[in-house]
Amino acid sequence: MSIESNIRAINDRITAACARAGRDPASVRLVAVSKTKPAEMVEEAYIAGQTLFGESYAQEFSAKTEQVGAPVEWHFVGGLQTNKVKYLRGRTALIHSVDRLSLAKEIDRQWGKLERKASVLIQLNLGGEATKAGAGEADLGTLVRHVSALPNIRICGLMTLPPYCPDPEEVRPYFRRLRELAAGVAALAIPGVEMAELSMGMSHDFEVAVEEGATLVRVGTAIFGERIRR
Repeated sequence: MSIESNIRAINDRITAACARAGRDPASVRLVAVSKTKPAEMVEEAYIAGQTLFGESYAQEFSAKTEQVGAPVEWHFVGGLQTNKVKYLRGRTALIHSVDRLSLAKEIDRQWGKLERKASVLIQLNLGGEATKAGAGEADLGTLVRHVSALPNIRICGLMTLPPYCPDPEEVRPYFRRLRELAAGVAALAIPGVEMAELSMGMSHDFEVAVEEGATLVRVGTAIFGERIRR
């Protein structure tokens, strides 16, 4: 299967999931996760009609944005160390993985140098897994209030990476919970905070995520094949 046919098949599955949920397919965007993949694959996907790409490693992201000539939209979807934020400054349309105030403060500082606002999502670890990043559900309200007070940050929604389950139905409750939490935050009407985006769902479970309200699905393997382990 080619990258083009893979993208077409995934978009068809997104459309079908939207139909089951009574949603407009235009309300869901596919993020092609290109981490560890060469710039040539990004260019090939762009030619096939894919314009939105996600990276997970800050220094690889920085290098790849120099290598890719196509006018793509870049998102950062991986765990982010505070000292690596400088590699993203002004280069990414959305950071999916803000899970602590110290990270948000560094993003605010770096984007302040550009006199621009960084768009971010708050990442939650709903499964309570020690091996995964993400704020705890109980900390969400406090974190949102503190991050929203930073002048160079705009909170656009939430992100989660649930526990891996072979059966996608087993992770449906996590996706549903993220949607419920977003609705709760929206109801607080905090200035500078929107809950327009829900980043959830990957290659093996994105259809369930779409049925539960995902607006951004992060798909890598199903587009580009197995990734190279770092």
